[in-house]
Amino acid sequence: MNKTVLFNALIVNEGKSFVGGVVIASELIEAVFEGAVPNQYTNEICIDIKGKLLIPGVIDDQVHFRDPGLTHKGDLYTESKAAVAGGVTSFMDMPNVKPQTTTIALLNERNKNAASKSLANYSFYLGATNDNLSELERIDRTKTCGVKIFMGSSTGNMLVDNKEALQNIFQNIKLPIAVHCEEEPIIQANLAHYKAQFGDDIPIAFHPIIRNVEACYRSSAKAVDLAHKYGAHLHLLHLSTAKEMDLLDNCMPASQKKVTAEVCIHHLWFDDRDYASKGAQIRWNPSIKTEADKLALFQALLNDKIDIVATDHAPHTIEEKSGLYTSSMSGGPLIQHSLVTMLEFYHQGKISIEKVVEKMCHTPAVIFNVHKRGFLKPGFFADITIVDLNTSEVVTKQNILYKCGWSPFEGQCFHSKVEQTYVNGNLVYDKGVFTEQIKGQQLSFDR
Repeated sequence: MNKTVLFNALIVNEGKSFVGGVVIASELIEAVFEGAVPNQYTNEICIDIKGKLLIPGVIDDQVHFRDPGLTHKGDLYTESKAAVAGGVTSFMDMPNVKPQTTTIALLNERNKNAASKSLANYSFYLGATNDNLSELERIDRTKTCGVKIFMGSSTGNMLVDNKEALQNIFQNIKLPIAVHCEEEPIIQANLAHYKAQFGDDIPIAFHPIIRNVEACYRSSAKAVDLAHKYGAHLHLLHLSTAKEMDLLDNCMPASQKKVTAEVCIHHLWFDDRDYASKGAQIRWNPSIKTEADKLALFQALLNDKIDIVATDHAPHTIEEKSGLYTSSMSGGPLIQHSLVTMLEFYHQGKISIEKVVEKMCHTPAVIFNVHKRGFLKPGFFADITIVDLNTSEVVTKQNILYKCGWSPFEGQCFHSKVEQTYVNGNLVYDKGVFTEQIKGQQLSFDR
């Protein structure tokens, strides 16, 4: 079988940038080279990348693809298709679907479903409840990304609010515990206050006041205390406040941290001034807060208090996002535009490409111990994203791939464009054209 040689690329990998190439042999990377194509590969299939950016495929550690049970919003096929068009080659999907993924049997069903649908590589979290510790303890640590706790946030049966249950999880689970932290009593008190004033038609501008800084901080602090007490690996999802940065440190590599942290695209891009124009389209939980919070999150990303950039991709129909405050949904679709958003910050001089690759490709692989992904290395899977840094594209309804058909970025011009995405050595996305015969693989973990 012929090998594929991608050459004359601007390669960014492990903190270094150089012009060179990558040799793909079947589903793996055989070699990474600097300069001209080595003599032993000149008779292979050689593709001139023409100076475009070549990086490892992005790994998104937090998505909600809505499959099964909520597939009118999105599904494993449509959202993974949007993912690879955005340069994302692997994702980790959350358990709040229907039925909720709180048993090993349901986890196995989701993996089987993804094997037939997903264009990207996949893994699924097992969801914690107040009474499913025995299921969590049965997890195959080599085949499951982590455990998800909705801690202090109203999510039906998946709200883990029992003190003993939380302690048992943090004491006994030996893989990443990914936590959504918001203190529900604070939120409910705030909500009652504004319902008394406005009824159900609360202006969206009050969303970050209802789901406020203190609600986030108190819950995150509680989770950090549990992690320190029991030596668990806590992964704080979608942090949204400057105050929470006081809970994090940057005195050691991410691989050695017991408390790791993630920030999402929307909390880096938007702030509370944008509610006036975007309305409920930028309603997320945790809420988008002030400019000061946004800037503090970005600084924490640069100084390594925050380890990962993700999306919390959570599509809803536009009808579900509309209407009265008390009935409209929180969450939105982002995965097609996460990489180009971070590269827009690069174009603005706010972050280096090396740091973008670190936070979106390398560190997710390191923190979750993903097997042979996240880096351009011989022997690793050939998950590769190629980007034209000099081609602009405006987000329109015509080029949005999400099943829900909308994006909070509609009308935004990005000055980079994903051109090609390889998943396990297969060119799955090529300038708007998809090759779908070969599906993604289930992620495995070196634990």
